[in-house]
Formats: sequence, C-alpha cells, structure tokens
Amino acid sequence: MGVLRDEAMRFFNMAYEFQMQGRLEQAVAYYKKSLEVEPTAEAHTFLGWTYSMQGKLEEAIAECHRAISIDPEFGNPHNDIGAYLMQMGKLDEAIPHLKRAMEVLRYDNPEFPHANLAIIYEMKGLWPLALEEYERALALRPDYRVASLGVMRLRANLN
Repeated sequence: MGVLRDEAMRFFNMAYEFQMQGRLEQAVAYYKKSLEVEPTAEAHTFLGWTYSMQGKLEEAIAECHRAISIDPEFGNPHNDIGAYLMQMGKLDEAIPHLKRAMEVLRYDNPEFPHANLAIIYEMKGLWPLALEEYERALALRPDYRVASLGVMRLRANLN
C-alpha cells in the first residue's frame, strides 16, 4: 500500500508543478494518473482547481464533490465549491458550502471561507456581516491581505 501511495504522491507533485507553471493540460493528466493509482480528496480537489483555471467550473465542482465523497472533513473542496459558485454568480448557492468549510476538521486555510463569505455579504450590501467575517478571517490569519483590505474598506464605508 505504501508503494502505491508514494507513486500517487509522485504523480500529484508532478501535476502540482505543472499547474504552478501554467501547464494546465499536463497538470490535468498527472492529477488523473495520481487518481488512477490511489484516489484521494486532495488529487480530486486540485484537479478541480486546475479545471477552474481553465474556466471549466462545472467540472471543477464535480471534482470537489468527488473529493468530499472521499473525505468530507477536508476543507478545501467545500470552500472551492463556494468560490466556483461565486464566480458563476450563484452567491446564495455558495453560502452553505462556505459555511461547511468553516466546520470541517481538516483545513490548512480556514480563513478562506470566512473571506469568501465576507465578499458575498459585501456584494449583497450586508456590510456588518461582511465585516464580522473579514475579522474572523483575520483572527485566523492576521497577515491575510484580502481580509485586512476588506476590514479597512468596510470600516470606511460604515463610518
């Protein structure tokens, strides 16, 4: 089992490198190779992220759902679905996914769903709620520029 995991991780790392270089077709191919060896929530999520970079938001969402079916406590795919729905203009549909991302046990960037929810609230004119979410994001990561700019902007607008 360890050998398969190592091979899957090797393909995953190659895919990530291609993705960071903007070589998205190669990234897709290697994420798929990783998934063939050993399906993981991470590989599905990152494949989805690559699809989103190609403008394939429906495919990206489908990959995130696959990731959630493997590991419902992995935060990235919940937040990513919310972010993709935001890009599609489906703000109300995005909210439950972002809130779920805030509840999961395993997430390296728990500030992201708070900031994304803040952006939705800000777009809807719900500025006090947006300010609360930006502040929650900053409490989790004090150097998070998106949230600090949001707080400054909203405090200026609310005064």
